[in-house]
Amino acid sequence: MKIAVVGSYGAGLTMRVPKAPSAGETVSGGLFDSGAGGKGSNQAIGAARLGAEVSLLTAVGDDEFGRSARELWQREGVSADHVVTAQAPTMVGFILVEPSGENRIAIAPGALDELDAAAVDAFRAEIASADVLVVSMEIPEEAVVAALRAGRETGTRTLLNPAPARPLPDACWPLIDVLTPNQTEAPVLLGLGDRHGLGDEELAEALRARTGGVVVITRGGAGALVAQDSGTSTVPPHPAPAVVDTTGAGDSFTAAFAVALAEGRPVDQAAEFAAVAGSHTVSIPGVVPALPTRAQLNALIGNAS
Repeated sequence: MKIAVVGSYGAGLTMRVPKAPSAGETVSGGLFDSGAGGKGSNQAIGAARLGAEVSLLTAVGDDEFGRSARELWQREGVSADHVVTAQAPTMVGFILVEPSGENRIAIAPGALDELDAAAVDAFRAEIASADVLVVSMEIPEEAVVAALRAGRETGTRTLLNPAPARPLPDACWPLIDVLTPNQTEAPVLLGLGDRHGLGDEELAEALRARTGGVVVITRGGAGALVAQDSGTSTVPPHPAPAVVDTTGAGDSFTAAFAVALAEGRPVDQAAEFAAVAGSHTVSIPGVVPALPTRAQLNALIGNAS
């Protein structure tokens, strides 16, 4: 099975703090760590660890962060032949993690702003040969639309993980086969405010009406909601032994979901498999260290996969 990923890479600079500082407040006692991040890279590594052949399109700077990224992808077995070396520095994300495991993230996109339709066009053969194309939205809208259009034109199943969420251009909607927002992202995609008053099922159906495909709303510790032609169903959560760090959970879910779809699993079963991956990830600090291998997931689900 082969997966093509179009998305971001960034260095994650993480500080675990006793509490998140208020405006103007300085909080001491933090623990600092740095590591690889970016939704596209995380998803590519997550899929590779689960046994997929993965090609990644992103952009990095000609700097130490960019060189470290290429070394990481080589170690993890992710093909980075088409990754762009940009003029700007590699993306950096600053992450504050509270004792509860909740996180706050600020991002300087840098090199990612240079990822354009021409870069996607050079990646077109990889998209065409993939079973599933995974696209996330820490990259310019031009690249998002170009990637989804390339997937549609080459007959590859398209999966959009709409994070960070923003209203989608009308041209995007018919290009999406599978959409995987969380509960916060779903109303943003529809252009709704905080007081929209819609439940998850109504949001999922509204999104599905626009794409005509599958919508999976992830709900953290409450599992997921799946809307497809056959109706709407719920995916129960897989209990995590402890919630330590939620930072990479969505990327882990997306990677596992894409792998399961590429293997030909039905959508409901793919979402259940992905929920186990997300549960594993929140129980381990950091992002890349928390992305599970196939053996780790098999152990969690009793080799049922």
